[in-house]
Amino acid sequence: MPSDGFTDEGAPLGEHDAEDLLRGICFKTGPPRTVGVELEWLVHDLRAPGTAVPADRREAAFERLRRLRLRSALTFEPGGQLELSSAPAGSLMECIDSTAADLAAVRPVLGEAGLALAGFGQDPWSCPQRILREPRYDAMETYLDRIGPSGRAMMRSTASIQVCLDAGHEEPGPLGYSRRWHLAHLLGAVLVAAFANSPMREGGQTGWRSTRQALWAELDPPRTAAPPALREPRAAWAAHALDTPVMCVRASEGPWTVPGDGLTFREWIRTGAPRPPVRADLDYHLTTLFPPVRPRGHLELRMIDAQPGEDGWMVPLAVTTALFDDPEASETVYRALKALTETAGPVAAPHNPLWTNAARYGLADPELHAAALVCFATAQEALVRIGASSAVREAVAAYTERYVVPGRCPADDLCLRDPENTAGNTAGSSGSATGNTFGKDLRA
Repeated sequence: MPSDGFTDEGAPLGEHDAEDLLRGICFKTGPPRTVGVELEWLVHDLRAPGTAVPADRREAAFERLRRLRLRSALTFEPGGQLELSSAPAGSLMECIDSTAADLAAVRPVLGEAGLALAGFGQDPWSCPQRILREPRYDAMETYLDRIGPSGRAMMRSTASIQVCLDAGHEEPGPLGYSRRWHLAHLLGAVLVAAFANSPMREGGQTGWRSTRQALWAELDPPRTAAPPALREPRAAWAAHALDTPVMCVRASEGPWTVPGDGLTFREWIRTGAPRPPVRADLDYHLTTLFPPVRPRGHLELRMIDAQPGEDGWMVPLAVTTALFDDPEASETVYRALKALTETAGPVAAPHNPLWTNAARYGLADPELHAAALVCFATAQEALVRIGASSAVREAVAAYTERYVVPGRCPADDLCLRDPENTAGNTAGSSGSATGNTFGKDLRA
């Protein structure tokens, strides 16, 4: 039998070994001390944002960016989105300052090439061609194409802000890992609604304030759902990871195999076919799981749309960090949100009605609006206690006044720029995020 090239990666993984690994590596506990952020940006032509950027021009600019000395990790997504992943920082302000410095270095290089960063959760102009031709993305596209068109749209045309926070203490309490895991899911729908910024696709409104979030919900429900038993995160996550279908089986040469029968990782371990999985396969499998909160030793909150403006990303980072890392704020918000989310029923996020309303209506939903008012007021007080600068506090206050108090989100600004299409402004509008779009060019 020909070798698959992975015989030197260790012994075949047993089911109990996999469960133990998952419980041990996904929630690393201790006092919350570090914060990080992953910023995804669309890259477009500076003067004609709706025009496709030629591949050679884009790659020449990216090659110059790769030579920069940055603290953040610089990577690129399949559709050419740029991602900066900050180094773990010891405070909110350290994270903001280091990431802002990296962005200040990146923007002029792109500008010299006639390119710019755009903060939208979903590309409002077009769905770019996939520029990364790697076995991982070839296999991912093949797998997701079997489910529907949302996969290609997600890979090529979406961008987000991912806030990364420590898992928390082992012991119970406001900063305990179980409470923080639960809080992340309670708060998630509010963050979707308050920062919704993707109502447009292919030049027209889609009927959603956050088309990006709607795409994720359609993508592959077993892969994008949160584990149902949120109060026991280690056991719930281990079971969820093992019982999610395998997206692909890696190979050292040639294309990666895409199982066609819904093979779960647990079944792969038990059958040993097409080859016995090893530890590296489990590590890779975890990178193909896309729940709204992903435990990676720390907690990665993945539900926030990319934001407009050069510094718009700072507000969701500051608000989220304040609500998690200040004990008083964490307890206040947990109690305020608990009753709200219980009304949404037992369906796991992001597929329950509360998350759907957040993506469709933003803060026009009355319950989410009321919750956001509590969350932003609580965060504003907590920012002082966690050492946020006056500039950051003022930015959060301005955002609260502009959007949260009147029950708006950045998506509403885009809807107002396209007044002839009112699908995104009409309560009760329906339709798929992957369906036909309509309307005037956003550049108008």
